[in-house]
Amino acid sequence: MQQGAQVAWFNYDWFTGEAFVAQKREARLRCAQKKFPNVPPDQADQHSAYQTFLGELEVRTLVYLRDGFSYEMTRMVDIGQRADLFTFECEPIDEQYKVGAFVVTLPYDEINRVETFAVHPSEKPEDVPVITGFRSSPADASLYRDDARDTRDELKSPGPAEADSN
Repeated sequence: MQQGAQVAWFNYDWFTGEAFVAQKREARLRCAQKKFPNVPPDQADQHSAYQTFLGELEVRTLVYLRDGFSYEMTRMVDIGQRADLFTFECEPIDEQYKVGAFVVTLPYDEINRVETFAVHPSEKPEDVPVITGFRSSPADASLYRDDARDTRDELKSPGPAEADSN
């Protein structure tokens, strides 16, 4: 490494420390403040509708990787101390995968960014974030995001051998 060159190191304690808790708390607070813009933050404790809304918010965390794949993290999984690997249960996007549990382990160095957002169950958008972790490539996800059945093979044009057999 060149002298004086700066290297950005991932903070492995971020997911288990105060920073991640603070990011989720901040997402909830900002969502509630958008819903109740006339409630001053210093008076939010006394506003019952604000507090009810805040308590009902769901927080979602998306992990984006350098290769373009992304996963929605449902919870972290403790499989022992590993300074270089991050293990979590993820939420599959495709219905056929929702029957089980998926645990993903990946190197921290592959994480490009982490997004945390809060949403009220009654206000969930129709257009959900594209989670690409269960596709053959990140580009495939945008074509089939609303289809629970993987039809990629059905949409391909037949090759020369397949065309002769039809």
